[in-house]
Parts: sequence; C-alpha cells; structure tokens
Amino acid sequence: MSTSVAEKVAQETANDFLPLQGTDYVEFYVGNAKQAAHFYKTAFGFQSVAYAGPETGVKEKASYVIRQNKLTFVLTTPLKTDNPIADHIYKHGDGVKVLALRVDDAKDAWEQTTKRGGKSYLEPTTLKDNDGEIVLSGIHTYGDTVHIFVERKNYKGAFMPGFRKWETNYNPSGTGLLYVDHCVGNVGWNQMNPWVKFYEDVMGFRNILSFDDKDISTEYSALMSKVMSNGNGFVKFPINEPAEGKKKSQVEEYLDFYNGEGVQHVAIATHNIIETVTELKRRGVEFLKIPPTYYETILDRVGKIDEDLQPLSELGILIDRDDEGYLLQIFSKPLEDRPTLFFEIIQRKGAKSFGKGNFKALFEALEREQELRGNL
Repeated sequence: MSTSVAEKVAQETANDFLPLQGTDYVEFYVGNAKQAAHFYKTAFGFQSVAYAGPETGVKEKASYVIRQNKLTFVLTTPLKTDNPIADHIYKHGDGVKVLALRVDDAKDAWEQTTKRGGKSYLEPTTLKDNDGEIVLSGIHTYGDTVHIFVERKNYKGAFMPGFRKWETNYNPSGTGLLYVDHCVGNVGWNQMNPWVKFYEDVMGFRNILSFDDKDISTEYSALMSKVMSNGNGFVKFPINEPAEGKKKSQVEEYLDFYNGEGVQHVAIATHNIIETVTELKRRGVEFLKIPPTYYETILDRVGKIDEDLQPLSELGILIDRDDEGYLLQIFSKPLEDRPTLFFEIIQRKGAKSFGKGNFKALFEALEREQELRGNL
C-alpha cells in the first residue's frame, strides 16, 4: 500500500528534531535605520510596526520593525562606534545579519542544534513585558550571519519586549509582498559542501536541488548551488559558491565587496507578480533588464501560461517550468551602492523549483551590470 503525500509529510515532520514554522523576521544592519525604514516603506510598501532605541531604554542601537503581510524586516543601526553592529557595517556595508526562524520551543531548538555542532550565538533568553514573553536563542551560520530561534506563542505585543509600537502618519499602501520564499547565501571557494553538511547535520535540512557549473554558467563565469530545505519545506536556503570561469563571477564580486560570506538575496512571494512589479517600478525600485530575445522562444520552452506575455516582457519577468507547474520571477538591482544584497520577487504557479531555465539569461543580465561597474 503506498504512503499518501500527507502521511509522508506527517512522518517527516514527526522525525524533524528542529520543526520550523517559517521565517519570523530578517534583520539588516544598516548605516541609517531611520532612512532605510523610510525607503522600504516608500519603495516596497512596508508598514510601521515597532521601534527600540534610547527612548525605550536601548542605549547602543536603534531598530525599526516594518511589516507587509507575513514579511517582517528589522532595520538596526549603531548609535556609537566601538560596537559590533558598527564593526559589521564597516566590514560589510548594509546587509543581512539575522535570519530569524519561528519555533515552538527556542530552548529545545538551541539544545538540538548546539549538541549537533552548531556554534552558539545566543543562549536561550526570556524577554518579558506586559504583553507576555518571548524566548530567543541563536546559532552562527556562514560568514557573520546568524539564525535566531524565536518562540512567541506567549506574546501578544507588536513585536517583542524592549520595543514599543511605532505609529506613523506616513503609511504607503502595500505592493503585494507576502512572505519570505527563500534566502540565498554566497559562500567562498569550496565552501558550499561544508555548509550543506552544516544544514544537514546541525539543522536537519535536506538537499532538495543541486546545480553545477554546467547548469549555471555563461561565456564568462560560473557558479554552483545547492538548495537546502527543512522538513516541512517552510524554510529554504540555497547556498552558492563560485566556480572557475574566464572572468569574475557574480558570487566572487559579492564576496569581494561584502568582504566575506553572507546573504546574497531574499526572495519574496507575491500572488500577482505583474501588479507587484509594476507598482515597485513606479515607486523607483530598479530591476535587471532582460533582452527582448528571451521572450521570442520562451513559450516553446515553458508551454502555456495563464498570463499575457506582453506585460511580462515589458517588465522583464522570467518564466520557468518544472514537473509541478511554473513560476514567474524577477531580480532587483543591488539595494546598496556595494553590489551585494538584492531582492527576488517570485510568484509560484505550482512550481517548487528555482528557475533553472532562467539562469543563463539572468547571469548574462548580471554580467552586463558587472561590466558597467568594471568588475567582470
């Protein structure tokens, strides 16, 4: 008798020593959090949620929490030098520090991961205020990036203790961004497999897809990538490393300018990519340009799709298909002056994959940008 899909998922979840409920928030260390919050609200349609800083008893930093649907960003800036946050920004520029994962038991998550070889970043800590309590714990991952486990089942406040509700008169409408689909890390030469092993051994993830330099290459550069997923599939972390090519790859450029390993991009889900990207572009968000020739044969490759090809080609949205359906995706230009962090907007119409058929077109677009910067 064959096992049903539901039974299989239930079985895998039962065996999962680190059950994750999804991404709780992504925290960025930035040079000016007040201005960054204004940018993300204006350009991407986030809403004000919570604030922590000197007025709430926090002396060394200020943090602004913004949210759109289930997508929560924390923007944190140092208030003085000689401070780990200031050091992080000096070394990396603005970038992702924390990929926070929601759990039912943060103490158990810390114990399970550290006993399997994870390096502790934050021992289990309980924060309390009048709205209840939150338990946090954390471990280190690649570069200076960390995972914080967040247990918030006994908390009903805006974000967490130490923050106050942040209400503003300026609240632009949303752009249809829903939640984190996946987060991609760039690691150094020959470091992909060690980090794959870390996610397997320490966090119980499994490698669900692999791409080698034959899959991801252009005339000039190449990279390799493996996609790691937790048991229930709510959290996915593709990991990229550079591969040998005639010229410098986008991963090498990232490693040079970020000054080490880190989060390359955050992929954000939407239900209507045409509406979302149209609005983001209207608000000034810049995306990679795809040559019109891409669309001449695209339907021969991906088959019938629900959307009209005209707006997709005008916006530069890429299309790919796997055994379960298709997806639509687009990549922003870097959000900082350093060519490091960028965003992906993705709409899944059944597809579980990551756009393998688009890699060549995407990387050629990235290389055109690299060439303009003199970094190819």
